[in-house]
Amino acid sequence: MTSVDALAAGPLFGLPLPELWFGLVFTMLATFLFLDGFDFGAGAIFALLESEDERETVLAAIGPFWDGNEVWLVVFGGALFAAFPAAYAGLFSRHYLLMFGVLGALILRGLAPEMYEQRHNAAWQRWWGRAFVAGSVLAPFLLGVFAGNWLVGSGRSLTLVGLVVGVTLTLLTVVSGAAFLQLKARKRLPEAVTTYGTAATVGYLLAVVATLGVLALRLPDGLSALLTPTILALVVASVGLGAGYVVALRREWSLRALGAAAAMTYGLVAVVATLMYPHIDPAAGATVRDTVVSTLPLNLMTIGASLLLPLVAVYFVTLYSAFRGPISPEEAY
Repeated sequence: MTSVDALAAGPLFGLPLPELWFGLVFTMLATFLFLDGFDFGAGAIFALLESEDERETVLAAIGPFWDGNEVWLVVFGGALFAAFPAAYAGLFSRHYLLMFGVLGALILRGLAPEMYEQRHNAAWQRWWGRAFVAGSVLAPFLLGVFAGNWLVGSGRSLTLVGLVVGVTLTLLTVVSGAAFLQLKARKRLPEAVTTYGTAATVGYLLAVVATLGVLALRLPDGLSALLTPTILALVVASVGLGAGYVVALRREWSLRALGAAAAMTYGLVAVVATLMYPHIDPAAGATVRDTVVSTLPLNLMTIGASLLLPLVAVYFVTLYSAFRGPISPEEAY
């Protein structure tokens, strides 16, 4: 038997590769929502700051990171396309307007800081500052709308569950953004940033309750789908993490607060993945095993991912190590 025949004979090492790739896809999505999430949150907080120095501090804090963080959105889309092409085609064909909206918001969020720094004119910077805020808020909101529609299998662009999940995710990015700005800016931003993070945490937890209420009405299994040990444990953990985040933020334990925000982000995505499984395209009734590619390409992709993902991790460790610590007063975007 040749090596190709061996790879085509069965799953690599007998592993449940369809389920592993399902988990990997959602892990990549959660990683993007956390890493780019604190950039989005910083952009939302940018709108609430008054002085030019404070706004420049926000831009300097996220400057080295935001474009690298967006790599995870590409990795998420690529993994979904490679492992579950039928699900990818169905999702993006039904929600192409939302996807164009997300891309437009990301373009605006990336372009606005560059244009903001080109001219030190009040009207010019006011316009591009607003564009930066709009992109930073619209991107997570529209991603949340997409995720909510994906979860309940809706083919419509705007649904109640989508809107509620969009608000939930947007608030969560502000939670992450406040912790990140406190970590990077220290005393260069007003104490109000702590207040914004605290208020966003309370809003996020209330939005989670609202999301669960809407899902209880919208999911085929209703309330019983939510009353499972896994979902209940994730919800309770979110409340505990939210309380820990508030304490850490108020005591200026910035790294702990950011860690709590990360855990809440991964927990939220875990709730979505748990409610969806074994389906990956609920609108079509397609399960993970229905839509996964054949054995040979799945094995080859698994080998490739096991080699490439550690390299991506090394890149991000290097990036964050090179720009660790608070920003200095002379740093700019």
